[in-house]
Amino acid sequence: MLQVFKLGSVILAVTLVLTGKAFAVTDQQNSSLAQMNSFSQLADIKPTDWAFQALKSLVKRYGCITDFSNYAGERVLTRYEFAISLNACLLSINQLLAADHNLLVQDDLSTLRRLQEEFALELNSLEARVDNLEVQTTQLSAQQFSTTTKLSGEVIIAIAGFTGTNKADDPDKPINDNIFLGSRVRLNFDTSFTGEDRLRIRLQARNTPSLDRVTGTAMARLGFDGDSNNELEISRLEYRFPISKQARGFIEATAGELNDFTGVVNPFFSSSSRGAISRFGRRNPIYRQGFGTGVGIDYEFSDAVSLSVGYIADRANDPEVGISESPYSAIAQLTLEPIKNAEIGLTYVRSYNNISTGTGSELANDPFDNDSDRITANSYGVQGSWRLNRHFNLGGWLGFTQATAEDLSSKPTADIFNYAITLAFPDAGKDGDLAGIVIGQPPKVISNEYGREFTDEANSWHLELFYRFPATDNIAITPSLLVITNPEHKYNSDTIYMGTVRTTFSF
Repeated sequence: MLQVFKLGSVILAVTLVLTGKAFAVTDQQNSSLAQMNSFSQLADIKPTDWAFQALKSLVKRYGCITDFSNYAGERVLTRYEFAISLNACLLSINQLLAADHNLLVQDDLSTLRRLQEEFALELNSLEARVDNLEVQTTQLSAQQFSTTTKLSGEVIIAIAGFTGTNKADDPDKPINDNIFLGSRVRLNFDTSFTGEDRLRIRLQARNTPSLDRVTGTAMARLGFDGDSNNELEISRLEYRFPISKQARGFIEATAGELNDFTGVVNPFFSSSSRGAISRFGRRNPIYRQGFGTGVGIDYEFSDAVSLSVGYIADRANDPEVGISESPYSAIAQLTLEPIKNAEIGLTYVRSYNNISTGTGSELANDPFDNDSDRITANSYGVQGSWRLNRHFNLGGWLGFTQATAEDLSSKPTADIFNYAITLAFPDAGKDGDLAGIVIGQPPKVISNEYGREFTDEANSWHLELFYRFPATDNIAITPSLLVITNPEHKYNSDTIYMGTVRTTFSF
């Protein structure tokens, strides 16, 4: 009889809670209900409860509910009201997972699973289905947080064409207007040993030429260019691991970059396969001073403040050079989130024989005309990103580099400057699409003690427009237009126009 009574009490309680009606119970019923594990399912959700705070944290981190704060505020919610918000967040994160299976960290995955279990009854009563997310999180848990290696891949096939009158670096040579086909294949093998670390081995084959040779300027380079004659090679070997609850370590054994240690604060444009088409539009060029082997640490003081430091040596594996004499770069960045959905990065880079970023003018990449073999540089950057609403993000950066020729008489210095403004329109036409605009000035030598002839004379404008259309969950097509005025920062140099259609297959 006791079992029957308890079952009847549960059905009555759940029914009344789901309908939002209050009810009273007798002392005998209270005594019986207190013995059940599901007693907590009868209580309202207060702002101080763990579930409320957990959902609030997920909303802040992933933006899964745009109006949660306005809707919930600090008031008490019924379990059914809370389940509606939770379900909306789950569906939104499910969409994000479809685009990036590595999105969730272990703590957030555990929180999601606990919330689903705690509110399973309420979620099941909603018409919207969450079965797909449950399957994906289960698969993610099994694949990403185990010692089993997970394979993911990406293929880029791009058709590009360019036009202009003469080459930027040689006005006597015309630009041959051509259309070409380029490609890039990446296979990532990710292994986790503890559930919070990641060992990544990346195999890559590329066949996309660098367009500086045919246009006469590095300003026309694509963000995914490179040519290995389609031969597969190890392009990345890295290990990321937790040091403590707040600190995370990085070891870049092969092909590491400074931006591996910290965020570049350009979230919608930084990806070479889903963001900006151009090399310049992906991030502040000062991050491109360095490529090779390195180590780094990221320390999170709070959700709003973190500090990243890292070191990269280009020829650390060369015993004749070693780490001490190898071209190197060191980075320190303070990343701040002063308000919700806004981020600022304050960056300092110290480099040796590494100022060439492959984005600006020829002088910006070598301001001393190849006469110096010992160039040190101090670079300073400010990057910002502010998501004003679901469909609009404002961003940009400023970058300044002061290079010194240590082996030349009087050690002349050269000042190099660049900037950009980025406008992103996510989900502009449909979920998952992205319209982007980049307006900026590629790196330019604005002063040079080595001689006025080694200073860029004009201002070149970088104008880029693109639209990423998700044809399916695994295929994205991105047409784009790139316009470069006064290439190489030279007066009367002919404007270069380039159109590209990038198709990205991911699996």
